[in-house]
Amino acid sequence: MFEVVVIGGGPSGVTAALRARELGATVALIESEHMGGVCTNDGCVPTRVLARAARLVRDAEQFADYGIEGEAPAVNFVRLLSRTEDVVHKVHRKKQLRAHLEAADVRVFDEIGEARFLDSHTIALGNGSNVQGEKFILCVGGHARRIPLPGGEHALTHSDVWTMQGLPESVAVVGGAATGCQLASVFAAFGSRVRLLEVSPRILAAEDEAVSEGIAEAFGRRGIEIVTGIGGIEKIEKENGHLRLFYAKNDKAETLAAETIMFAVGWPGNVERLNLEAVGVETRRGGYVLVDDSLRTSAPHIFAAGDITGRMMLVQSATNEGNLAAEQTVLGGEHGYRHTIVPHGSFTDPEYASVGPTENRVRSEGHDYAVAVVPYAELDRGVVDGHTEGFCKLLVDRPSRRILGAHIVGEQAVEVVQIVATAMRAGMPVEQLADVEFAYPTFTAIVGIAARRILRELGLVAVSPRWGIPERTLGAEWEHSDLD
Repeated sequence: MFEVVVIGGGPSGVTAALRARELGATVALIESEHMGGVCTNDGCVPTRVLARAARLVRDAEQFADYGIEGEAPAVNFVRLLSRTEDVVHKVHRKKQLRAHLEAADVRVFDEIGEARFLDSHTIALGNGSNVQGEKFILCVGGHARRIPLPGGEHALTHSDVWTMQGLPESVAVVGGAATGCQLASVFAAFGSRVRLLEVSPRILAAEDEAVSEGIAEAFGRRGIEIVTGIGGIEKIEKENGHLRLFYAKNDKAETLAAETIMFAVGWPGNVERLNLEAVGVETRRGGYVLVDDSLRTSAPHIFAAGDITGRMMLVQSATNEGNLAAEQTVLGGEHGYRHTIVPHGSFTDPEYASVGPTENRVRSEGHDYAVAVVPYAELDRGVVDGHTEGFCKLLVDRPSRRILGAHIVGEQAVEVVQIVATAMRAGMPVEQLADVEFAYPTFTAIVGIAARRILRELGLVAVSPRWGIPERTLGAEWEHSDLD
């Protein structure tokens, strides 16, 4: 019998297994399919390859502006998917997850089919054998949700992209959150006619309103048609080689035709495979395991981490939860963890990224706050590279000058937001962020401009600590713009 059995070989599971072994426990890891989880095999890695290809296509649109001549490139979708598969294999070879785990003396059971509980301490593997453990960590992730409706079998999810036989002429994407927006952006860049449908009044409804508006406007300029506030999808029918989608809008029946229809409507946890009823683990709406802040389930000896908890479904959060779950399992205690500073974003065109609460939430929580919005058009690097679309929005608590968060749309937004997240994690007040000597010309410099703009609003200027109390500012700024 193992002291800890981890079920799932993605980011949270691998991290949990290694950490539990590091703490001295005997550990087994069970993975029903390939090591690496959705992230490596079906999500972040292959999707990023598509985003990279889309970016190369967009860069080619600037060739003439920079004196580069030649024919415009065309997308060979079959070759692109082959490249995607090759990159996934390269990442597997780089990570060597099984070898890494076995070198740490973790017993690995992979590609064994679905695993399920027989009783509180026994897991039945798909190959007919059993594994026993004293404690368990559930890290089985989630899957793309399909809407149960007539003709729904004709629709695809992002997981089906890797087996497509060619680039569709037209695509209708149902769901305007992160996955739907990335699919819409990629296919539009490849030349497909794209329509994006969303139930909420705006796409990216969980993001700051400025981000939603900025991405929606950018999508419109790229020819993506956005339909928000739909009442639901009713059915899908085949029609003359295309598909027809039936939906409601303003209490009226609407239809649209597309060669391909894609669902991006949620990510439920893989709870149905585990026979959790046999061990008394409770689940909640959406197909997620119910956990407390210590990641303990309703069964005292079973913990959960990653997407299956439905908390913060990001790789960086999954690895943190994997660490915590292992520590709780091996060491015990009531240490809790909440995801407070988690930068996230998407490689759409343009990119968007956020860290911290939205401005609406900051306002509703009663903060006395200052906000600065700096357009990318004010950045010299934006002008140099021909990427002046977007903005950086920085939120700061006035009394403490504590950085509350940032919301960014524009070139390299996912990279730029890391600067703000690091400053927040370090507890830097805004004047210290404003005093950082950002390299020039860079996109990250926009963070410093935003910080200094807030200082000017507060009537302060960042100075060296040896001079003591900040003085009043005249508003000096090298990257000045008439937009200021």
